[in-house]
Amino acid sequence: MKLFLKNIINKIASNIVSDIRSNPTIEKLFVLQGSSLAIQVSNQLNIKRLKDIEFSVFSQWGEDGIIEWLIQKNGDMPEKFIEFGVEDFRESNCRFLLKHRNWRGLVIDGSASNIASVIDDAVTWQHDLTAVAKFITTKNINEIIKSSGFNSEIGILSVDIDGNDYWVWRAIEGISPHFVIAEYNSAFGDIYPISVPYRDDFTRSKADTSNLFYGASIVALTSLAEERGYTLLGSNGAGSNAFFVRNDRLPFFEDAIKNKATYPSRFREGRSEDGELNLTCGLNRSSSIAHKDVVNVITGEKKLLKDFGNLYSKSWLLDINGEADLT
Repeated sequence: MKLFLKNIINKIASNIVSDIRSNPTIEKLFVLQGSSLAIQVSNQLNIKRLKDIEFSVFSQWGEDGIIEWLIQKNGDMPEKFIEFGVEDFRESNCRFLLKHRNWRGLVIDGSASNIASVIDDAVTWQHDLTAVAKFITTKNINEIIKSSGFNSEIGILSVDIDGNDYWVWRAIEGISPHFVIAEYNSAFGDIYPISVPYRDDFTRSKADTSNLFYGASIVALTSLAEERGYTLLGSNGAGSNAFFVRNDRLPFFEDAIKNKATYPSRFREGRSEDGELNLTCGLNRSSSIAHKDVVNVITGEKKLLKDFGNLYSKSWLLDINGEADLT
């Protein structure tokens, strides 16, 4: 029965994607709706937190709205983005940006078939979009960016490779984004600066059967951001992506966001040993990977996740339990 339902769901999803590709009018309607929401977002001069101006056209959660608001507040900036870990670029942080604002873009994914789908998509010839099939490592990321014609200042860098995110961002040179969007793993908590150990061939699906061992904690990414001259503005409400602004652009935002909060995720993407979703949630996500080695990115110390003890601040614990302070 599970297999039957999975096949039905996959077929429906495939048909939706096929309909969008075969009928550009559908995508145009999505973009039109997003453009209307973008106007509403631009009218918000001051906000309580980033999640209050979220909307989603092509982003997985509310990143489209956050990006629009940041761009509106930031003033003049390079109309270029780099996003990696995009799969087929149908669901991504920067597709709406490309369609709505006609920015120049570079997208990278480790799957040749995914990038073939991007190249086959009309978005590639309708816009100045470069699509590269390459499994990203700390050794090749700079050459990929440079050979694609991107250097110096860019508008947005979006990092989401479900693995070596911290290490790859740390290795990037030659570009200076106004904003960096970086995925964090909230199963690592919000107290320690920890990441998966670097491996050239790190793959989330093979790293642990739970599918929850990947990436870095919000604290690790924030420490790297500060080291590189960026300040945390907050996260999306889903608790997956953090937003950082380059410090010379910070004056545009310092008083515009009351609470630069980050959140733990509530989505349940844990899997059993046979690969089936088991809907692991809350603190059980951390428990399921407690036996894995992680690295304190500041001290370099490597030890089991469980040996760090409590991983969560009081505010995150309240949020996980649905008891967050909304004042």
